[in-house]
Amino acid sequence: MAGRIPLVLLACGSFNPITHQHMRLFELARDHMHQTGQFQVVGGIVSPVSDVYGKQGLAPALHRVAMARLALRNSDWVSVDDWESKQPDWTETVITMRHHYSQILKQDQKTWPKGATPPAGTPQLKLLCGADFLHAFQVPGLWKADHVTEVVGRFGLVCVSRGSLQPDRAVHQSDALSRHSSNIFLVREWVHNEISATEVRRALRRGLSVKYLLPDPVIDYIREHDLYTWESERKNEGAVLRPLAQQGAPPETLAD
Repeated sequence: MAGRIPLVLLACGSFNPITHQHMRLFELARDHMHQTGQFQVVGGIVSPVSDVYGKQGLAPALHRVAMARLALRNSDWVSVDDWESKQPDWTETVITMRHHYSQILKQDQKTWPKGATPPAGTPQLKLLCGADFLHAFQVPGLWKADHVTEVVGRFGLVCVSRGSLQPDRAVHQSDALSRHSSNIFLVREWVHNEISATEVRRALRRGLSVKYLLPDPVIDYIREHDLYTWESERKNEGAVLRPLAQQGAPPETLAD
C-alpha cells in the first residue's frame, strides 16, 4: 500500500434500521478501491440523517445512531458519526461531505511539520452509495448543479450495484455525471445481497423474524425499545421529504 492515496468512505442515509447490506457496501467498496492500485482505504463513516428528513416511519435519530453503533462495534475501520443526525434541519449531502472532509484534514494535519503544505498523500473523501443513489441525480429540482459538481467532481463517488439497477447507464444518461465519470467508481456486487430496510420494517411490524437480516444486537435493541410498530410506521405519513420540499422537487420517493 506504499505510495497510495489514503481514502475515507462516507455513507449517508436513513439507516432505518442499519442492515447487513449497508455494512456490506463498505467491504465491497474497500476491496474495489484497493484493486485500483491507487488508494488505501483508511476509514469508513456511517452518517445517519436527522429526524427532520421526514421519511414515513423514520425512527428517532438517537435510536438509528445507537443501532448503527451496535452493528459496527466489531469493525476496526468503519465508525458511526452523529453530527448530521443532530442538525436542526436536513443537511444537504455536500454540506455533510464538507464537514467530514474538514475533520479529516484537521486530524491529518497533526502529522505535518509546522508550516508545511499538504503532502501529495493527503486523504481523500468519497461518497459511498448504492446504484439507486445515482438515479436520484436525475430527479428534477432535487440537486443543485453546483452541488453535483462538488460531490462528484471534487470528492467523488463509489457506487455499488444493486439489483437490476444499472449505475453505468445512469452515468451515461447524465451530462453532469458523465463529465466527472473518471471520479465515479462503479463496484459490481457478484454475491447479491438484496436486504431492504423497507422490507425489514414490514416484517418487524408484522411480528415476523428478521434474524440473519440484521445483526443480533440490533434485533435485541429494536425489541427493547419497541421500534418499528404499526403505530410508528404512520409517523410522517403524507409528509413531503425535506429535501424535496426544500428544493421544490416533485414528491417522488427516495430510497433508504
